[in-house]
Amino acid sequence: MSTRYFEFVGGNSAKFWCVGVSGAEVTVRFGRIGTEGQTQTKTLPDADAAVKHAEKLIASKTAKGYQETLA
Repeated sequence: MSTRYFEFVGGNSAKFWCVGVSGAEVTVRFGRIGTEGQTQTKTLPDADAAVKHAEKLIASKTAKGYQETLA
C-alpha cells in the first residue's frame, strides 16, 4: 500500500490526513491544509496487521467526510 491522502473542507475546517504502510509500520500525518502537520507512527506485529489497521483508519476518516485526493 502506498501513501494515501485525504482532505476535509467544510465550515471553518480545512484539514488533511494521510496514511502510509511500510512493512509492519503505519504512519499517519495530519493537520491543517497548508501546514506540515503532525506525524505519528505505529508498529504492528506484522505487515498484514499494518494493512488491516490502515484500512480501518481509512474507513473511519471517509465516514467522517474526508475525500481522497491526489497529494
